[in-house]
Amino acid sequence: MDRRTFLTAGMGGLLGAYTLFPQDVRAKLPNDLLVTEMKVIPVWTGSMNYVFVKLYTNHGITGVGEGGLRGRAATMIAAIQEHERYIVGKNPLQIEKHWQAMYRWPRWRGGPILNSAVSAIDIALWDIAGKMLDAPIYQLLGGAAKEKIRLYVHGGSAEDVHRAKELGFNACKTGPSIANNGVIQQPWDVKGEVARFREMRDAGGEDFDLLYDAHTQFKPEMALEFCTRVEELRPFFVEEPMLTSDIGKMKWLADRVNVPLCQGESQFMKFGLQEMIDHHLISFVNPDVIHAGGISECKKIAAMAEAHFIDVALHNAQSPVMTLAGLHVNACTSNCVIHEFNQARTYAPWEEELYEGAHIEYSDGYAALPPGPGLGIDINEEEAKKHPARPFAETRGTLEWPDGSVGDT
Repeated sequence: MDRRTFLTAGMGGLLGAYTLFPQDVRAKLPNDLLVTEMKVIPVWTGSMNYVFVKLYTNHGITGVGEGGLRGRAATMIAAIQEHERYIVGKNPLQIEKHWQAMYRWPRWRGGPILNSAVSAIDIALWDIAGKMLDAPIYQLLGGAAKEKIRLYVHGGSAEDVHRAKELGFNACKTGPSIANNGVIQQPWDVKGEVARFREMRDAGGEDFDLLYDAHTQFKPEMALEFCTRVEELRPFFVEEPMLTSDIGKMKWLADRVNVPLCQGESQFMKFGLQEMIDHHLISFVNPDVIHAGGISECKKIAAMAEAHFIDVALHNAQSPVMTLAGLHVNACTSNCVIHEFNQARTYAPWEEELYEGAHIEYSDGYAALPPGPGLGIDINEEEAKKHPARPFAETRGTLEWPDGSVGDT
Protein backbone atom coordinates (compact mmCIF):
# COMPACT_ATOMS: atom_id res chain seq x y z
CA MET A 1 0.00 0.00 0.00
CA ASP A 2 1.55 3.33 -1.06
CA ARG A 3 1.34 6.49 1.03
CA ARG A 4 -1.57 8.00 -0.95
CA THR A 5 -3.65 4.82 -0.67
CA PHE A 6 -2.89 4.62 3.06
CA LEU A 7 -3.96 8.20 3.69
CA THR A 8 -7.15 7.83 1.68
CA ALA A 9 -8.13 4.63 3.45
CA GLY A 10 -7.25 6.09 6.83
CA MET A 11 -9.23 9.26 6.36
CA GLY A 12 -12.18 7.33 4.97
CA GLY A 13 -12.23 5.15 8.05
CA LEU A 14 -11.92 8.16 10.32
CA LEU A 15 -14.77 10.03 8.65
CA GLY A 16 -16.93 6.93 8.75
CA ALA A 17 -16.35 6.58 12.47
CA TYR A 18 -16.84 10.21 13.45
CA THR A 19 -19.90 12.37 12.71
CA LEU A 20 -21.36 15.43 14.32
CA PHE A 21 -24.58 13.60 15.28
CA PRO A 22 -25.01 10.11 16.72
CA GLN A 23 -26.56 7.39 14.58
CA ASP A 24 -30.08 7.70 16.01
CA VAL A 25 -30.10 11.41 15.22
CA ARG A 26 -28.69 10.97 11.71
CA ALA A 27 -31.43 8.44 11.06
CA LYS A 28 -33.93 11.29 11.32
CA LEU A 29 -32.39 12.94 8.25
CA PRO A 30 -33.52 10.84 5.26
CA ASN A 31 -31.42 11.04 2.12
CA ASP A 32 -34.48 11.54 -0.07
CA LEU A 33 -35.94 14.53 1.83
CA LEU A 34 -37.36 17.06 -0.65
CA VAL A 35 -39.56 20.15 -0.66
CA THR A 36 -42.72 19.18 -2.52
CA GLU A 37 -44.83 22.32 -2.29
CA MET A 38 -44.70 25.95 -1.20
CA LYS A 39 -47.67 28.09 -0.15
CA VAL A 40 -47.82 31.80 0.57
CA ILE A 41 -50.40 32.48 3.31
CA PRO A 42 -51.27 36.18 3.71
CA VAL A 43 -53.46 37.10 6.68
CA TRP A 44 -55.26 40.34 7.55
CA THR A 45 -55.04 41.01 11.30
CA GLY A 46 -57.45 43.93 11.45
CA SER A 47 -54.78 46.60 11.14
CA MET A 48 -52.05 45.08 8.96
CA ASN A 49 -51.21 42.11 6.77
CA TYR A 50 -48.91 39.28 7.79
CA VAL A 51 -47.38 37.33 4.91
CA PHE A 52 -46.42 33.78 5.86
CA VAL A 53 -44.85 31.03 3.79
CA LYS A 54 -45.20 27.29 4.34
CA LEU A 55 -42.95 24.62 2.85
CA TYR A 56 -44.08 21.01 2.58
CA THR A 57 -41.85 17.94 2.30
CA ASN A 58 -42.27 14.35 1.15
CA HIS A 59 -41.80 13.17 4.76
CA GLY A 60 -44.74 15.13 6.17
CA ILE A 61 -42.63 17.81 7.86
CA THR A 62 -43.56 21.42 7.15
CA GLY A 63 -41.73 24.67 7.78
CA VAL A 64 -43.13 28.15 8.44
CA GLY A 65 -41.56 31.52 7.68
CA GLU A 66 -42.59 35.15 7.38
CA GLY A 67 -41.67 37.93 4.99
CA GLY A 68 -44.29 40.64 5.33
CA LEU A 69 -43.50 44.28 4.62
CA ARG A 70 -46.06 46.77 5.83
CA GLY A 71 -47.93 48.48 3.03
CA ARG A 72 -46.42 46.18 0.39
CA ALA A 73 -48.35 42.92 0.88
CA ALA A 74 -49.23 42.36 -2.79
CA THR A 75 -45.61 42.90 -3.84
CA MET A 76 -44.33 40.63 -1.07
CA ILE A 77 -46.69 37.81 -2.02
CA ALA A 78 -45.40 37.88 -5.59
CA ALA A 79 -41.75 38.14 -4.49
CA ILE A 80 -42.01 35.07 -2.24
CA GLN A 81 -43.87 33.10 -4.91
CA GLU A 82 -40.95 33.73 -7.28
CA HIS A 83 -38.90 31.29 -5.18
CA GLU A 84 -41.30 28.37 -5.65
CA ARG A 85 -39.70 27.34 -8.95
CA TYR A 86 -36.33 27.17 -7.20
CA ILE A 87 -37.08 25.57 -3.83
CA VAL A 88 -39.56 22.84 -4.83
CA GLY A 89 -37.64 19.63 -5.47
CA LYS A 90 -34.65 20.65 -3.34
CA ASN A 91 -33.33 19.14 -0.13
CA PRO A 92 -34.48 21.63 2.55
CA LEU A 93 -31.50 20.90 4.80
CA GLN A 94 -29.02 22.59 2.44
CA ILE A 95 -29.95 25.92 3.98
CA GLU A 96 -26.76 27.86 3.28
CA LYS A 97 -26.68 26.80 -0.37
CA HIS A 98 -30.31 27.76 -0.85
CA TRP A 99 -29.74 31.17 0.75
CA GLN A 100 -26.84 31.86 -1.59
CA ALA A 101 -28.76 30.62 -4.63
CA MET A 102 -31.90 32.65 -3.89
CA TYR A 103 -29.83 35.76 -3.29
CA ARG A 104 -27.19 35.48 -6.01
CA TRP A 105 -28.56 33.53 -8.96
CA PRO A 106 -31.34 35.97 -9.95
CA ARG A 107 -28.58 38.62 -10.29
CA TRP A 108 -30.94 41.45 -9.26
CA ARG A 109 -30.59 41.44 -5.53
CA GLY A 110 -30.90 43.51 -2.38
CA GLY A 111 -33.47 45.85 -0.91
CA PRO A 112 -36.44 45.23 1.38
CA ILE A 113 -38.66 43.27 -1.05
CA LEU A 114 -36.15 40.76 -2.40
CA ASN A 115 -34.44 40.27 0.96
CA SER A 116 -37.73 39.78 2.78
CA ALA A 117 -38.65 37.03 0.32
CA VAL A 118 -35.34 35.26 0.91
CA SER A 119 -35.82 35.72 4.66
CA ALA A 120 -39.21 34.02 4.61
CA ILE A 121 -37.85 30.90 2.86
CA ASP A 122 -34.74 30.81 5.07
CA ILE A 123 -36.80 30.82 8.27
CA ALA A 124 -39.05 28.04 6.93
CA LEU A 125 -36.01 25.92 6.06
CA TRP A 126 -34.63 26.28 9.58
CA ASP A 127 -38.06 25.33 10.94
CA ILE A 128 -37.94 22.11 8.91
CA ALA A 129 -34.43 21.31 10.13
CA GLY A 130 -35.43 21.77 13.76
CA LYS A 131 -38.53 19.64 13.36
CA MET A 132 -36.56 16.88 11.62
CA LEU A 133 -34.15 16.71 14.55
CA ASP A 134 -36.84 17.37 17.18
CA ALA A 135 -34.83 20.34 18.48
CA PRO A 136 -35.25 24.11 18.77
CA ILE A 137 -33.48 26.04 16.02
CA TYR A 138 -31.06 27.74 18.41
CA GLN A 139 -29.77 24.29 19.37
CA LEU A 140 -28.67 23.78 15.76
CA LEU A 141 -26.84 27.13 15.78
CA GLY A 142 -24.50 26.41 18.67
CA GLY A 143 -26.90 25.97 21.55
CA ALA A 144 -28.03 28.37 24.24
CA ALA A 145 -25.69 31.27 25.02
CA LYS A 146 -27.89 32.46 27.89
CA GLU A 147 -30.63 31.31 30.23
CA LYS A 148 -33.26 33.90 29.29
CA ILE A 149 -33.80 36.78 26.87
CA ARG A 150 -34.31 40.37 27.99
CA LEU A 151 -37.31 42.16 26.44
CA TYR A 152 -38.47 45.72 26.01
CA VAL A 153 -42.00 46.96 25.32
CA HIS A 154 -43.39 50.16 23.80
CA GLY A 155 -44.89 53.25 25.37
CA GLY A 156 -45.06 57.01 25.05
CA SER A 157 -45.72 58.35 28.52
CA ALA A 158 -44.98 58.05 32.21
CA GLU A 159 -48.20 56.05 32.54
CA ASP A 160 -46.93 53.55 29.99
CA VAL A 161 -43.72 53.14 31.95
CA HIS A 162 -45.68 52.46 35.14
CA ARG A 163 -47.76 49.89 33.25
CA ALA A 164 -44.63 48.21 31.88
CA LYS A 165 -43.17 47.96 35.38
CA GLU A 166 -46.40 46.47 36.69
CA LEU A 167 -46.08 43.76 34.02
CA GLY A 168 -42.52 43.05 35.14
CA PHE A 169 -40.60 44.76 32.33
CA ASN A 170 -37.57 46.91 33.02
CA ALA A 171 -37.18 48.56 29.61
CA CYS A 172 -39.50 50.58 27.37
CA LYS A 173 -39.08 52.26 23.99
CA THR A 174 -40.74 55.46 22.86
CA GLY A 175 -40.62 57.48 19.66
CA PRO A 176 -40.96 61.00 18.34
CA SER A 177 -43.98 63.17 19.00
CA ILE A 178 -43.02 66.03 16.72
CA ALA A 179 -46.00 66.28 14.38
CA ASN A 180 -49.48 67.80 14.57
CA ASN A 181 -52.04 66.14 12.28
CA GLY A 182 -49.24 64.69 10.20
CA VAL A 183 -47.31 67.95 9.84
CA ILE A 184 -43.89 68.24 11.51
CA GLN A 185 -43.71 71.37 13.64
CA GLN A 186 -41.11 74.01 12.82
CA PRO A 187 -39.30 75.06 14.80
CA TRP A 188 -39.78 71.67 16.34
CA ASP A 189 -40.54 71.45 20.04
CA VAL A 190 -37.33 69.85 21.25
CA LYS A 191 -37.98 71.10 24.79
CA GLY A 192 -41.36 69.35 24.87
CA GLU A 193 -39.89 66.13 23.49
CA VAL A 194 -37.10 66.11 26.05
CA ALA A 195 -39.58 66.92 28.82
CA ARG A 196 -41.71 63.91 27.87
CA PHE A 197 -38.63 61.70 27.91
CA ARG A 198 -37.69 63.12 31.32
CA GLU A 199 -41.15 62.28 32.68
CA MET A 200 -40.67 58.69 31.49
CA ARG A 201 -37.24 58.59 33.15
CA ASP A 202 -38.69 59.85 36.42
CA ALA A 203 -41.44 57.22 36.24
CA GLY A 204 -38.97 54.44 35.53
CA GLY A 205 -36.25 55.40 37.95
CA GLU A 206 -32.56 54.77 37.54
CA ASP A 207 -32.98 50.98 37.31
CA PHE A 208 -35.27 51.17 34.28
CA ASP A 209 -33.95 51.46 30.71
CA LEU A 210 -35.48 53.87 28.21
CA LEU A 211 -34.96 53.47 24.47
CA TYR A 212 -35.82 56.07 21.82
CA ASP A 213 -36.67 55.34 18.17
CA ALA A 214 -36.58 58.43 15.95
CA HIS A 215 -37.77 56.46 12.88
CA THR A 216 -35.38 58.55 10.72
CA GLN A 217 -37.79 61.49 11.20
CA PHE A 218 -35.03 63.82 12.41
CA LYS A 219 -32.81 65.76 10.10
CA PRO A 220 -29.15 65.43 11.18
CA GLU A 221 -29.11 68.75 13.03
CA MET A 222 -32.35 67.83 14.84
CA ALA A 223 -30.80 64.49 15.82
CA LEU A 224 -27.72 66.23 17.20
CA GLU A 225 -29.81 68.64 19.25
CA PHE A 226 -32.03 65.90 20.68
CA CYS A 227 -29.19 63.48 21.48
CA THR A 228 -27.23 66.23 23.22
CA ARG A 229 -30.19 67.28 25.37
CA VAL A 230 -31.18 63.75 26.47
CA GLU A 231 -27.64 62.66 27.31
CA GLU A 232 -28.18 63.26 31.04
CA LEU A 233 -31.32 61.05 30.91
CA ARG A 234 -29.18 58.06 29.89
CA PRO A 235 -31.10 56.53 26.97
CA PHE A 236 -30.21 52.88 26.38
CA PHE A 237 -29.87 53.92 22.75
CA VAL A 238 -31.29 56.35 20.19
CA GLU A 239 -32.46 54.29 17.22
CA GLU A 240 -32.48 55.53 13.62
CA PRO A 241 -31.69 59.16 14.53
CA MET A 242 -31.36 59.93 10.80
CA LEU A 243 -31.24 58.30 7.40
CA THR A 244 -28.07 56.34 6.69
CA SER A 245 -27.89 57.00 2.94
CA ASP A 246 -24.94 59.32 3.65
CA ILE A 247 -22.46 57.48 5.87
CA GLY A 248 -20.35 60.63 6.09
CA LYS A 249 -23.20 62.48 7.76
CA MET A 250 -23.75 59.53 10.12
CA LYS A 251 -20.10 59.84 11.10
CA TRP A 252 -20.64 63.57 11.61
CA LEU A 253 -23.40 62.76 14.09
CA ALA A 254 -21.57 59.90 15.81
CA ASP A 255 -18.51 62.10 16.39
CA ARG A 256 -20.63 64.74 18.14
CA VAL A 257 -22.90 62.80 20.51
CA ASN A 258 -22.26 60.77 23.64
CA VAL A 259 -25.43 58.66 23.65
CA PRO A 260 -25.37 55.15 22.14
CA LEU A 261 -26.72 55.09 18.57
CA CYS A 262 -28.56 52.20 16.94
CA GLN A 263 -29.17 51.45 13.25
CA GLY A 264 -30.12 48.38 11.22
CA GLU A 265 -33.89 48.12 10.87
CA SER A 266 -33.70 49.70 7.41
CA GLN A 267 -30.52 47.93 6.32
CA PHE A 268 -30.40 44.55 4.64
CA MET A 269 -27.83 41.76 4.93
CA LYS A 270 -24.29 42.04 6.17
CA PHE A 271 -23.43 44.35 3.26
CA GLY A 272 -25.92 47.00 4.33
CA LEU A 273 -24.42 47.23 7.82
CA GLN A 274 -20.76 46.59 7.09
CA GLU A 275 -19.61 50.19 6.74
CA MET A 276 -21.34 51.44 9.90
CA ILE A 277 -19.96 48.48 11.85
CA ASP A 278 -16.44 48.79 10.43
CA HIS A 279 -16.26 52.51 11.27
CA HIS A 280 -17.85 52.11 14.73
CA LEU A 281 -20.60 54.63 13.95
CA ILE A 282 -23.10 52.79 16.15
CA SER A 283 -23.18 50.98 19.48
CA PHE A 284 -26.10 48.69 18.56
CA VAL A 285 -27.35 47.03 15.39
CA ASN A 286 -31.02 46.07 15.10
CA PRO A 287 -31.53 44.01 11.94
CA ASP A 288 -34.98 42.61 11.29
CA VAL A 289 -35.00 38.82 10.92
CA ILE A 290 -37.75 38.82 8.27
CA HIS A 291 -36.14 41.59 6.20
CA ALA A 292 -32.37 41.40 6.70
CA GLY A 293 -31.92 37.88 5.29
CA GLY A 294 -33.52 35.52 7.76
CA ILE A 295 -32.02 33.52 10.59
CA SER A 296 -28.91 32.65 8.59
CA GLU A 297 -27.99 36.24 7.83
CA CYS A 298 -28.84 37.67 11.24
CA LYS A 299 -26.38 35.24 12.83
CA LYS A 300 -23.69 36.53 10.46
CA ILE A 301 -24.54 40.17 11.13
CA ALA A 302 -24.33 39.50 14.87
CA ALA A 303 -20.91 37.90 14.42
CA MET A 304 -19.68 40.94 12.47
CA ALA A 305 -20.95 43.19 15.24
CA GLU A 306 -19.35 41.05 17.95
CA ALA A 307 -15.95 41.40 16.29
CA HIS A 308 -16.32 45.19 16.67
CA PHE A 309 -17.67 45.15 20.26
CA ILE A 310 -21.13 46.18 19.04
CA ASP A 311 -24.27 44.74 20.60
CA VAL A 312 -27.45 43.53 18.88
CA ALA A 313 -31.08 44.45 19.63
CA LEU A 314 -33.13 42.67 16.95
CA HIS A 315 -36.01 44.63 15.46
CA ASN A 316 -39.37 42.90 15.83
CA ALA A 317 -42.62 44.42 14.61
CA GLN A 318 -44.66 41.61 13.10
CA SER A 319 -46.27 38.32 14.17
CA PRO A 320 -45.30 35.64 16.72
CA VAL A 321 -43.64 33.77 13.82
CA MET A 322 -41.18 36.61 13.42
CA THR A 323 -40.81 37.01 17.18
CA LEU A 324 -39.86 33.35 17.59
CA ALA A 325 -37.43 33.47 14.66
CA GLY A 326 -35.66 36.39 16.32
CA LEU A 327 -35.70 34.75 19.75
CA HIS A 328 -33.92 31.69 18.33
CA VAL A 329 -31.17 33.96 16.98
CA ASN A 330 -31.00 35.79 20.31
CA ALA A 331 -30.86 32.59 22.35
CA CYS A 332 -27.63 31.41 20.72
CA THR A 333 -25.95 34.82 20.35
CA SER A 334 -24.04 36.35 23.26
CA ASN A 335 -24.09 39.94 22.00
CA CYS A 336 -27.88 39.97 21.50
CA VAL A 337 -28.64 41.89 24.67
CA ILE A 338 -32.29 42.97 24.39
CA HIS A 339 -35.28 42.13 22.19
CA GLU A 340 -38.23 44.15 20.95
CA PHE A 341 -41.50 42.62 22.13
CA ASN A 342 -45.01 43.39 20.89
CA GLN A 343 -46.90 40.34 22.16
CA ALA A 344 -47.45 41.42 25.78
CA ARG A 345 -51.20 41.06 25.29
CA THR A 346 -53.98 38.47 25.11
CA TYR A 347 -54.58 36.83 21.74
CA ALA A 348 -58.05 36.96 20.21
CA PRO A 349 -59.67 33.50 19.89
CA TRP A 350 -59.07 33.43 16.15
CA GLU A 351 -55.36 34.20 16.70
CA GLU A 352 -55.14 31.28 19.12
CA GLU A 353 -56.45 29.10 16.30
CA LEU A 354 -54.20 30.68 13.68
CA TYR A 355 -51.02 30.03 15.67
CA GLU A 356 -52.34 26.73 17.02
CA GLY A 357 -52.02 27.83 20.63
CA ALA A 358 -48.33 28.74 20.47
CA HIS A 359 -47.26 31.38 22.99
CA ILE A 360 -44.06 33.21 23.82
CA GLU A 361 -43.44 32.52 27.48
CA TYR A 362 -42.14 35.50 29.46
CA SER A 363 -41.97 36.79 33.02
CA ASP A 364 -40.19 39.56 34.93
CA GLY A 365 -39.16 41.23 31.68
CA TYR A 366 -37.48 38.17 30.16
CA ALA A 367 -38.60 35.60 27.60
CA ALA A 368 -37.91 31.93 28.13
CA LEU A 369 -35.74 30.25 25.52
CA PRO A 370 -38.08 29.09 22.73
CA PRO A 371 -38.85 25.40 23.18
CA GLY A 372 -39.19 24.29 19.56
CA PRO A 373 -39.11 21.91 17.84
CA GLY A 374 -38.04 24.16 15.02
CA LEU A 375 -39.60 27.57 15.50
CA GLY A 376 -42.19 26.16 17.88
CA ILE A 377 -45.22 27.47 15.98
CA ASP A 378 -47.40 26.57 13.00
CA ILE A 379 -49.99 28.35 10.85
CA ASN A 380 -53.51 26.92 10.70
CA GLU A 381 -54.39 27.30 7.03
CA GLU A 382 -58.12 26.89 7.52
CA GLU A 383 -58.17 29.74 10.04
CA ALA A 384 -55.98 31.85 7.77
CA LYS A 385 -58.56 31.50 4.97
CA LYS A 386 -61.13 33.17 7.22
CA HIS A 387 -58.93 36.29 7.42
CA PRO A 388 -57.66 36.85 3.87
CA ALA A 389 -55.16 39.60 3.25
CA ARG A 390 -56.24 43.03 2.15
CA PRO A 391 -53.17 44.07 0.18
CA PHE A 392 -54.45 47.48 -0.77
CA ALA A 393 -56.19 48.37 2.49
CA GLU A 394 -53.01 48.71 4.51
CA THR A 395 -51.25 52.05 4.68
CA ARG A 396 -48.64 53.72 6.82
CA GLY A 397 -49.11 57.14 8.35
CA THR A 398 -47.82 60.12 6.43
CA LEU A 399 -45.64 63.02 7.51
CA GLU A 400 -45.08 66.36 5.83
CA TRP A 401 -43.05 69.46 6.55
CA PRO A 402 -44.97 72.74 6.93
CA ASP A 403 -44.33 73.64 3.28
CA GLY A 404 -46.06 70.42 2.16
CA SER A 405 -42.89 68.51 1.25
CA VAL A 406 -42.72 64.84 2.21
CA GLY A 407 -41.16 63.71 5.50
CA ASP A 408 -39.83 60.27 6.44
CA THR A 409 -42.02 57.89 8.47
